[in-house]
Amino acid sequence: MIAYRPLGDSGLAVSSICLGTMTFGQQNTEAEGHAQLDLALDAGINFIDTAEMYSIPPRAETQGSTERIIGTWLKARGNRDKVILATKVAGRSTQTWLRADGSNPRLDARNINEAIDASLRRLQTDYVDLYQLHWPDRAVPLFGSPTATRSENDAPEVPIEETLAALADLVKAGKVRHIGLSNETAWGLHRFLMAAQKGIGPRVVSVQNAYNLLNRTYEEGLAEFATREQVGLLAYSPLAQGYLTGKYLNGARPAGARTTLFNRGQRYEKPGTEEAIKAYLALAAELGLSPVQLAQAWVTSRPFVTSNIIGATSVAQLQETLATATLAITPEIEAKVNAVFQLHGNPAP
Repeated sequence: MIAYRPLGDSGLAVSSICLGTMTFGQQNTEAEGHAQLDLALDAGINFIDTAEMYSIPPRAETQGSTERIIGTWLKARGNRDKVILATKVAGRSTQTWLRADGSNPRLDARNINEAIDASLRRLQTDYVDLYQLHWPDRAVPLFGSPTATRSENDAPEVPIEETLAALADLVKAGKVRHIGLSNETAWGLHRFLMAAQKGIGPRVVSVQNAYNLLNRTYEEGLAEFATREQVGLLAYSPLAQGYLTGKYLNGARPAGARTTLFNRGQRYEKPGTEEAIKAYLALAAELGLSPVQLAQAWVTSRPFVTSNIIGATSVAQLQETLATATLAITPEIEAKVNAVFQLHGNPAP
């Protein structure tokens, strides 16, 4: 059975597996999205994650499609009270199609208010349980980039305190129950917690960052917040965008796979990644596990992980991942994983 874990200090308990939905609207049709949602709910998943920007890859013509598919499912099933629904507002961006006036998104009150109202309309609900900042407004390394991906001179960054105050207004209005961060650093989380302690706004309950066998950088600073501050990880890309399955080894490009379709897997094609993937595949075979079992169970089992966000493009893939929810990572398996990590480290941060 799927376990349930506290979502920070929110008082909510979320399933240890969360259904990620960014494929709904491009790789998956509305009917396929509804089928995945039905299966997940029947399996005990009560946690659904989406974003105003989805589906991915981001495009003006498909923006908001994922939220709309979830919204039609919620309306058709009449089960809003059975799910914990999370979405995200985009950080500073040049994706001008996200805003009605064609301006660049920022994490100020005007942008945040426009974004939440549009998300609620698409989701066909009057509140979300968790509202996350998809990435910071300030310049930080993002999505595998080794350097800050936004120039400090683009425009003055929106202060964290200003963003938090805007989120506080959404909580007071009943549109948002709790807030979270995504693609965030230890410094950023610390500043949000300090601002909340000063009474500026609500306390962050989660951070959604990439975490997998090729990228364990979360352990270096952010993981400590889970036990000391009750802010756990919502881990995305547990399979490293499918690279940990081995399907892209030696330059292979299977038909219908995300990297084949969209060529967006550069984060997991850096020097050293293929050698690390082969080592983990060999370990999985030694343990009598599939690559998916080892990679997913590792993420779900970490003590600082609140929920493992899984994504699938078929019901069969979703069923395979759901079966890993109760797979134990024994001390012996952990030691073997750490031995591989000692040799290969974090090739795809």
